[in-house]
Amino acid sequence: MKSSQIKKILILVTILAVPGFLYYLLQDKGKNRYKPLPFFGPKEVAKTFHSVRGKKIPDTIYHLVPDFKLVNQQADTVNWKSYEGKILVLNLFYTTGNTYAVNFANKAMKAFEATYAHNKTVNFVGLSIDPSRDTPKVLADYAAVLGAKAGKWDLLTGDSTTIYGLINKGLFIDAHRELQNGEQKFVYSNMFVLLDPQRRIRGYYEATSQEALSKLDDEIKVLITEELRNNKDGR
Repeated sequence: MKSSQIKKILILVTILAVPGFLYYLLQDKGKNRYKPLPFFGPKEVAKTFHSVRGKKIPDTIYHLVPDFKLVNQQADTVNWKSYEGKILVLNLFYTTGNTYAVNFANKAMKAFEATYAHNKTVNFVGLSIDPSRDTPKVLADYAAVLGAKAGKWDLLTGDSTTIYGLINKGLFIDAHRELQNGEQKFVYSNMFVLLDPQRRIRGYYEATSQEALSKLDDEIKVLITEELRNNKDGR
């Protein structure tokens, strides 16, 4: 057989083999190759163990965002039961905050809501830092302007002690009032917070940084994949 014919056969075999080899890598070698997201907040070593390749590894107890009882723009009561099995993206806002930072964050949240509109795993939550003024009626009007649909993108208000406890001690982000030039001003961390369905904090992202928002989009997808695999494995 001529060498040219042998070369043609080898090239054909290579072309036919590559897709199968890539499929093998993705299906077998590619399992769990993505980098898992970190956990934020205090943690402690549990007394229980799990096994990895026959080796006992202590379990870790991660910080869980505490339960709450608030109301959304439709005056519906909302708590963690309302978000069972959901990945949450949260941010802080107040309806009178007509600033670049607030408006940019609202537009970003709207873009995320549109991107994941048909994904029942992902929900969005805005926590008002001005609950005495931001009543359900005020939030309903504000939601109409934003296009925030209750149940997918909830704007929450309620008891100020509950809200500020959730923000400062549950999510570990800053929000408070301080006197500036004789006026009370809201000072808060303009961040998006990513929570998994187990109420664990998995990421913080600057709401006015396009780079951070792109990272958030990527990490939402990673968390969706993580949850799908956990459900498949029965975890």
